[in-house]
Amino acid sequence: MNDKNTPSTADRPADEMPADRPALAIAMLLFAMFVFTAMDGVAKGLAGQGMPPERIILLRYLLVSAILLPVVLARWKHRPLRTTRPILHIVRGVLLIGSATLFVYAMRTLPLETATAIGFVSPLYVTALSIPFLGEKVGVRRWAAVGVGFVGVLVILRPGTESFVLAMLIPLFSSLCWAVGLIITRAMRGREGPLTILVWSTASGMIVIAPLGVAGWEMPTPIQWGMLVAIAACHAAGQYFTIRAFMMASASLLAPFSYSTIIWATLIGMFAFGSYPDIGTIAGTCLLAGAGLYVWHRERQVTGQPTVPGGSISEVAQEAPESVEVAAAADGSEGPGTRDR
Repeated sequence: MNDKNTPSTADRPADEMPADRPALAIAMLLFAMFVFTAMDGVAKGLAGQGMPPERIILLRYLLVSAILLPVVLARWKHRPLRTTRPILHIVRGVLLIGSATLFVYAMRTLPLETATAIGFVSPLYVTALSIPFLGEKVGVRRWAAVGVGFVGVLVILRPGTESFVLAMLIPLFSSLCWAVGLIITRAMRGREGPLTILVWSTASGMIVIAPLGVAGWEMPTPIQWGMLVAIAACHAAGQYFTIRAFMMASASLLAPFSYSTIIWATLIGMFAFGSYPDIGTIAGTCLLAGAGLYVWHRERQVTGQPTVPGGSISEVAQEAPESVEVAAAADGSEGPGTRDR
């Protein structure tokens, strides 16, 4: 980042730069994807017990913030609240916490692997929205890939058949919220530091979700508290390993491995919930993942900045390595594909 408190990597001495270790970075990202998906599985279990999604997300934010607070205070000299774009930060925070809450709502009804598969539409949203929001040019090849991806969505949803349920639309809206949040992150890249983005987004998200989360309050049971702590721990660990991975290798290398979440979601769905994807879901997921990977490939060739499923603060990790530990501690920027939801 090139703000006055966060020098760019170009200005940093070579011996301060993170080493390029692609194999370790890939391993870290694969582990992070597993941890994020496990977090989703625990959240699905809590929702299945009747805990409102708003309460699950609020308590997750509060527990993760407890992990984050000492780190933020230690770096308070960077003045994370100082910004000229408070509205963008607030909108980003609301969108990301909305995405997270909607995804938990979806998991109350849908199998974990189905909700995760539909969430792969996010990079396609980002490609389409980059035109009006960022002024980027998208060529016919990427538009064709976006079209194929949405065909994949239709294959998974199969509207008009017995397989279709209205809850399948929820991950589409969750993904849209996350995609707009990522667009805002990109718009602020180079202008706002990761710590500023993190503090503003986390605080605004919690303020918005708090009234909904405490409505009709019932104290969680000891088992539920344990599950909530596990969710917070998974979130913090997933963010940490994701951002560490992006410090050790380029986004162009790592982006495809974000799609491993569908493998983890399928395995967790099978062993924890006894759910199995049908042929339509598998076929649609392949179309979606293939379209997303092609978009990644073309963006890498054309812009050098490929869309990372679930990427947000992780996308600027290489620009501001000194802020990684703070961003990794707890960012609410999970998105469909990596569960920053």
